[in-house]
Amino acid sequence: MADNIKNEEINEEIIIIELTDDEGVTTEFEYLDTISFEGEEYVVLIENIEEADGVIILKIVSVDDENETYEGVEDEETVQKVYEIFRENRKDDFEFTD
Repeated sequence: MADNIKNEEINEEIIIIELTDDEGVTTEFEYLDTISFEGEEYVVLIENIEEADGVIILKIVSVDDENETYEGVEDEETVQKVYEIFRENRKDDFEFTD
């Protein structure tokens, strides 16, 4: 996403998710939110490094009652709409800059 984001919630518990890509590289992300959009759920993450300034939106795919996986979202319009919902829902928690 083009916007910069800074977490303003210091007292909130940080949830770290480790994701491994197709090449076996594992990266840590901070969980920011889950957004429902058009019958699907999406997770909003930010890389767990000091310089991170953009979010990543992935579609949540249930494997079974206890497990889920995440898929990239190819439809840019869907990504934009999910991001706008995230911005509106969390406008009091984060400082968004264009």
